[in-house]
Amino acid sequence: MIMAENVNVYIEICREGAVLPEYANPGDAGMDVRAAEEAVIEPGETVIVPTGLKLAIPDGYEVQVRPRSGLSYNTPLRLSNSPGTIDSGYRDELGIIITNTSSIEDAGDNILSLSQKGNKKGTYRITKGDRIAQIVLQKVPRINFTVVDSVKNIGSNRGGGFGSTGI
Repeated sequence: MIMAENVNVYIEICREGAVLPEYANPGDAGMDVRAAEEAVIEPGETVIVPTGLKLAIPDGYEVQVRPRSGLSYNTPLRLSNSPGTIDSGYRDELGIIITNTSSIEDAGDNILSLSQKGNKKGTYRITKGDRIAQIVLQKVPRINFTVVDSVKNIGSNRGGGFGSTGI
C-alpha cells in the first residue's frame, strides 16, 4: 500500500464553534468543510458561507474547494466557482460561495434544509455545522512560458475542440 505524502497546513479557528475539516473515510481525497454560521439562500441568490477557518498553505500548493456530491445531487445548491482555488498567500477566512439555482417560479414558500432529499426547489437554510463543501490539497507547479513562432509541430495535435469528438 502506497502512503500519500503528508503536508503540513496551518489552520486558525477564527469563529467560535467552527469545526476543523476532516476526512470522512480513509483514502478520501477531500476533507469535509462545515458552515460556521447559519445562512439562508433564496432562489437565484448567491451567498458566501463562512467556515470560521483561516489557512496558511505552503508555497507550491493550493487548496481546491469542491462540491460535495450528495449536496449537488440532493439540492439545487451549487458552488459557484468550482473548483475554487485558495492560494498559498491567502490568509483571510475561507468562505464557500454557494448559489441556489432554484427559480423563483418553482420555489414555493418552503424553507428547506440540506438533509432533505429529492433536489427540491426553494429557499434553503444552511445551519451551523452543515457540511457544505470539501477541500483538496494540490501541488501547483510554476509555468515557464517559451515563446515560439508556432506550436503546430510541438507534440501532437488531437484536432479540434468544443464538441469536435461528437456528442
